[in-house]
Amino acid sequence: MDSEEQRSALRAAVYGGDGRAVVDLLRGVGADDESLQLAGDGVIAAVMQGVDGATELAREFVVALRQRGWGGDDELADQLEAQLGSRPAAMLRGLPVDLEELGGILEGDPLSVGGRIDIRTGAVWPQAAIDYALETGEEDEDSADDPERWLAVHGEGSREGYRDMELFIASVEDPGRAERLAIAITARSAFRRFKDELAGWSGELERWHAFSEERQRGRARSWLAAVGYRVLPVDRRDSFEAQPILPANRRHCGRASRVVQLHPDPGRRAQMAAGRATQHPEQRRRPAS
Repeated sequence: MDSEEQRSALRAAVYGGDGRAVVDLLRGVGADDESLQLAGDGVIAAVMQGVDGATELAREFVVALRQRGWGGDDELADQLEAQLGSRPAAMLRGLPVDLEELGGILEGDPLSVGGRIDIRTGAVWPQAAIDYALETGEEDEDSADDPERWLAVHGEGSREGYRDMELFIASVEDPGRAERLAIAITARSAFRRFKDELAGWSGELERWHAFSEERQRGRARSWLAAVGYRVLPVDRRDSFEAQPILPANRRHCGRASRVVQLHPDPGRRAQMAAGRATQHPEQRRRPAS
């Protein structure tokens, strides 16, 4: 199994709350620097499920996270240690939020990021989804700012994403490639030019996606902790699970003239209408040029 297949399998196990599969995938190989944040949530679930080997793996993750020290690493290490019983749990409320979706509305072009989190369900609403819901009457403007339901998310721009490119370039061993990438990010449309360069080298674009997603995931975790929340493990989300899409209900979505299946959660329905629900984090992102 190559690194991309490993990461795909790991993602499926983490999002499926399958602690045993997470441990099996990591046993003997551990997690590399591009998957500690992703795998960490799965390791927490594995410890909670009492999976053999999970405790030892969690201790290894704590050490690796402390040593790496990226944004969100300390918060994840704290949560792992609390689950192991080696430190008091932080006074943070559990929330079943998708860190990739949260990262997508935290970073990028200030004109297209920002939104809110439904603290009853953990659903992430991009600003486009909010606008759509208000326009169609699915949400009442009078309750749009209800602090008992909504946690506002203000976009922080693309500065951190740009820093990610600089750090990635520093990890490129070939001096010629590193120089071309460094030139690419000084021009207009830096993110696009950067990825266009990477696409010409086998495996590098995939490595960048893993690297940038890992860092963005960590920053989203750090942001969440700063406002008083922690990520709720998947296997503790039963009361938050969305109902299945109702295939028989369809309608056209305004000027876009797209047909969208009606989902019982208006947040997810609005995300689908805005065309953001199934995109990769790199596609959802619209960084400044």
